[in-house]
Amino acid sequence: MMGIYIFIGTETLLFGGLFLTIAWLRLEHPDQVVAASKAMHWLLAGVNTAVLLTSSAAVAMAADRAKRGGTGAAWWLAAATLLGLGFLVLKVYEYALEYQEGLLPVAASGSALSGPMHRLFMDLYLVATGIHAVHLSVGILLMIGLALGVLFRKLPLPQRAIVVVVCGVYWHFVDVIWILLYPLLYLAR
Repeated sequence: MMGIYIFIGTETLLFGGLFLTIAWLRLEHPDQVVAASKAMHWLLAGVNTAVLLTSSAAVAMAADRAKRGGTGAAWWLAAATLLGLGFLVLKVYEYALEYQEGLLPVAASGSALSGPMHRLFMDLYLVATGIHAVHLSVGILLMIGLALGVLFRKLPLPQRAIVVVVCGVYWHFVDVIWILLYPLLYLAR
């Protein structure tokens, strides 16, 4: 457990820097940030928030089942995996919409960005959500590995339930990051 807490501490520093930068931008240029945030797809991101919170509940159920002997743990891990994949699919769809609307600060896009602060906001958005997506992808791979390990009895439960718990802590951390990103980026109105 100490190892995962140290890892999460370092990741908190990474995301903390992004959060502080976004908050600074909001304080220094409130009107531009509000205008940029209004162009975001807040409802789609809200659905994604619900998907991710539901996946967190599935991981909590998996950890509970793992501690009780493993019955059903693999299925809860599979459910979390599918929900995580659903989040990524919706995020890719959102990126595609933003690209078509000229909101992403990437090559052949960005035509709808109204100024340097709007571009900076979208840069921060893309970096923060992109890093979050990478972390979620790692979590999905962990959940797949755990589900297979439990299903094929390579991970004996409840003796090794701590493995599920540690991976669950990581998953919950990724969810908390999104819960903080959602209002910072989408609800700054």
